[in-house]
Amino acid sequence: MTSQTTLTKEGGQAQTPGQPPSADGLKAGLKNRHLSMIAIGGVIGAGLFVGSSSGIAAAGPAILVSYALVGLLVVFVMRMLGEMAAARPNSGSFSAYADRALGRWAGFSIGWLYWFFWVVVLAVEATAGAVILESWIPAVPQWGWALIVMVVLTATNLVSVASYGEFEFWFAGIKVVAIGAFVVIGLLAVFGVLPGSDNPGAGFAHLTDAGGFLPNGAGAILTGVLMVVFSFMGSEIVTLAAGESEDPRRAVTKATNSVIWRIAVFYLGSIFVVLTLLPWNDKSITEKGSYIAALDSIGIPAAGQIMNVIVLTAVLSCLNSGLYTASRMAFSLGERGDAPKVFAKVNAKGVPTAAILGSVVFGFVAVFFNYMWKDTVFLFLLNSSGAVALFVWLVICFTQLRMRGILLREAPEKVTVKMWLFPYLTWATAAMITFVLGYMVYDDANRQVALLSVLVAAIVVSIGVVLDVLRKRKAAAAPVSG
Repeated sequence: MTSQTTLTKEGGQAQTPGQPPSADGLKAGLKNRHLSMIAIGGVIGAGLFVGSSSGIAAAGPAILVSYALVGLLVVFVMRMLGEMAAARPNSGSFSAYADRALGRWAGFSIGWLYWFFWVVVLAVEATAGAVILESWIPAVPQWGWALIVMVVLTATNLVSVASYGEFEFWFAGIKVVAIGAFVVIGLLAVFGVLPGSDNPGAGFAHLTDAGGFLPNGAGAILTGVLMVVFSFMGSEIVTLAAGESEDPRRAVTKATNSVIWRIAVFYLGSIFVVLTLLPWNDKSITEKGSYIAALDSIGIPAAGQIMNVIVLTAVLSCLNSGLYTASRMAFSLGERGDAPKVFAKVNAKGVPTAAILGSVVFGFVAVFFNYMWKDTVFLFLLNSSGAVALFVWLVICFTQLRMRGILLREAPEKVTVKMWLFPYLTWATAAMITFVLGYMVYDDANRQVALLSVLVAAIVVSIGVVLDVLRKRKAAAAPVSG
């Protein structure tokens, strides 16, 4: 059991806030400052720094609308998840809630798909970090750096949840300060008050002076949505971590309420700065990357190396959180009987050692595939996990539709965070996500990712349904005692 309110296998309440953690459960080792920084920085991945240039190239200034639409989607999903997590913090988060609201098959399916997504991300981020580190110290081969990074962060997670929280506090802090400084410096340059700036052409005119605000047509906004949606994955991590915090209800409420300004500042704000410092079709944006090009345009020295440090920090942060998230989902699945029981065991410090090692082993295997069969085996893993973010969000919508009634019947006083305009906005959000998934199938560049992700999801759901049926038959056949 977790140290806070959790759901038992039957969905009941197992523990209440204020009780000490059980001897064999996760410990409340995350401080409020850890949760606050995880909430603020968790939504900022390396994809924002590295992938934004391709979105700008595809949609022009209209990429701001793409970011705004996806940001709105995330705000709604986080509000729904916050409603459930504030009432019942759980290390399995949406998987545990789906288990209760939709059925064991749903919790099983979305839990394993989410685990699969993050262990593939481990390989992607380890390789990205290794590329940067090798450029600094070429004496160590790239695979060696990937191994070093994975081992160090595995050790960090194995020590205690507090060590994970401390590392993530500083990693996220660096990202937050870096983007905040970028936005402030960029706006000073745009308004012409930055000392030493040599970009006299910067200004709001860049939003329309190269073919208008929609240079590639309104359809490019949807293309942009597909390109940026995955850079938002990770905002839900705070609800998993809440189960190991000092005050989970307060942490979840605070994170849910702050998601709007976080997206507005870090995503919309930073991309807006890039688009006002340079024309959207400036070749340097695609050649150097949007943030490096923007910093170069106002004469910031060593912009490339500065961004490499920040991107490396984002990569390490994503690795750190990815391993934590995968292991806690494995722990929750093991606790509910949907994964090997050993995953639900913790050591004296409350660390689920087997769940961490099981997750990192698959991560190591994926790294190996990335170096040996990058264009075949690893590409399949990457593509087949690509749409999991959207599946997770869709399941959160349907779960919240059912959980609202359950929570109001069982513990109405704990429903302190509520989804707006329920159930209409929940249904509208589900419809938006379904539309994005449908457009992925329609779009040539994303069709393979969508279809492979649906295929893998169908296989996992089928396994979940079969196991659920077998479990019910076994229960029905069991003799009734007494």
